[in-house]
Amino acid sequence: MENTILLVDDEAGIRKVLAIALEDSGYDVHTAENGREALEIFKEIAPPIVLTDIKMPDMDGIELLRHLKAESPETEVIMFTGHGDMDLAIKSLKHDATDFVTKPIHDEVLEIALKRARERIELRRQLRQYTENLEQLVEEKTQKLLEAERMAAVGQTVTELSHAIKNIANGLKGSIFVLNKGIELDNKKYLRQGWQMVADNVERIKNMSLDLLAYGKYAGAKFTLGDPNAPARQVAELMASRAEEQGIDLKLMLDDQLVPLAFDAEGIYRCLLSIVENAMDACREDAAAGKDKTVVIQTTKPTDGGVQYQVTDTGAGMDEGVQNKIFQSFFSTKGIHGTGIGLMMSKKIVDQHGGVIEVKSHKGAGSTIIIKLPPAV
Repeated sequence: MENTILLVDDEAGIRKVLAIALEDSGYDVHTAENGREALEIFKEIAPPIVLTDIKMPDMDGIELLRHLKAESPETEVIMFTGHGDMDLAIKSLKHDATDFVTKPIHDEVLEIALKRARERIELRRQLRQYTENLEQLVEEKTQKLLEAERMAAVGQTVTELSHAIKNIANGLKGSIFVLNKGIELDNKKYLRQGWQMVADNVERIKNMSLDLLAYGKYAGAKFTLGDPNAPARQVAELMASRAEEQGIDLKLMLDDQLVPLAFDAEGIYRCLLSIVENAMDACREDAAAGKDKTVVIQTTKPTDGGVQYQVTDTGAGMDEGVQNKIFQSFFSTKGIHGTGIGLMMSKKIVDQHGGVIEVKSHKGAGSTIIIKLPPAV
């Protein structure tokens, strides 16, 4: 195919002589006596090089050149022209002809033009190969970078998990020490303290196991069109009895103007549940006398669309240092009652929605956690 040439000339004698010379040079030559026939043959064999006379009846060489370039811009077209047709030859170059050769055609001159055409074809081939290799190289480098980032994230998670487990192990070692002292001294106070320490650390292990199991089961966001208010309503219904038991006023404020949204309702439900549980814990642990204990779940529609979820509590609040860490892996301020996985998972789910999660809080003045989801992912 690379050595295929289409030769177009209305003079039979020129076609025959040139065809013989080109075939002797190793080319596979196809001929046409006019532009119409040339286009039909071109569509069948798609030769990389076309040789055509400029002056031909019906369809001249310039018009044929335009058709060929429209069909295949990379086809190399060499024009044959008489000495008096230089204006047409220059015009053909403006239409992206490869070269022109004046009649009578000399083999050496034609070979130079053909060599230039082959060089252009080879240059494009090399450029295409280089581009493909470059794209492959970029893809390989990108995959390696992503893998490195993934492994770094896994390594960071393993490090943080190891640190959490080490803390529990140290707590159990402390429990054993206190229990041994109680046994050695026959001291019931030490025995009770040691046993309570064991129970507390077992509770931490249970909580971490359950949270890790929930984290591992979450395969990723599954987007379906649904009511953005539904997750907030479901969380409020689930937590109502617990809030009543703990003396917390749990309020639900829903924006009835929200429109259906493509989002992962189950994922957002998990986020809100974790945040509301933390808010209720903050209210319960805040021992300020006579202070109202309130948690508000609210939905609103931002001006740029989507939905905003907001959970506000009147608990103890957080200082800036804690606020900067609450979405990090395994960070918790709740001692044996917390693992830090819930908010870590919440951030992961919100990130998969292309949204943002942020906290506003002041020590002693409660906290507000806001989730903003865009109108479309």
